[in-house]
Amino acid sequence: MPTWSSLLFQNSVSSVMEQLIFFHDHIMVVMVMIMVMVGYILMNSCLTKFYDLGMFHGQSLESIWTVIPAVFLLFIAFPSLRLLYLMEESEDFDMTLKVLGHQWYWSYEYSDLGLSFFDSYMLSNKECIFRLLNVDNCLVIPFMTNVRMIVSSMDVIHSWTIPSLGVKVDAIPGRLNQLFMSFNRMGLFFGQCSEICGANHSFMPILMMVIPRLEFLVNWI
Repeated sequence: MPTWSSLLFQNSVSSVMEQLIFFHDHIMVVMVMIMVMVGYILMNSCLTKFYDLGMFHGQSLESIWTVIPAVFLLFIAFPSLRLLYLMEESEDFDMTLKVLGHQWYWSYEYSDLGLSFFDSYMLSNKECIFRLLNVDNCLVIPFMTNVRMIVSSMDVIHSWTIPSLGVKVDAIPGRLNQLFMSFNRMGLFFGQCSEICGANHSFMPILMMVIPRLEFLVNWI
């Protein structure tokens, strides 16, 4: 979970989030290379005294400063397309969950297990350890399980998000959106609605608990 004054990503709990962090580091390396190159050219142009005031065009120079940015864009585009492909929908999933957004709480249903919807409300500050993050009924997921989540809303647009998982999907009234996720780490993972949905927008947190499969089968089925 995020901590005070933290500027870095949260620890990844899925392969998608790991790839997102790697992609971010890759882009930062490319940006540093561009800044160093541009800075060197600017400093060199400021310090040198040799200028050709009669040169109004240069085909070779224009070709160079057109090709080099295109190469840098390719260095960014190919990893980005690969990551988008990894985040695409998959037909390989073990269980299905339904999520409904309300003003201002979430409802969950385990469709495959025949369990009806249950509501997840935020706890008051006196009842919880983490302010604005604890809920009365958290979402429980078995470890190392491919999950398909179908998301919608009952009133206004919400957004279901867990940063450490690297997923974000809008809950839109009258429309079904879906996402696929799997966990490679057990524990408690927090999120909050990421769409401004009304006066109590900041009071509808998301709490997900990932537990071993055997414990899930024994206690939840």
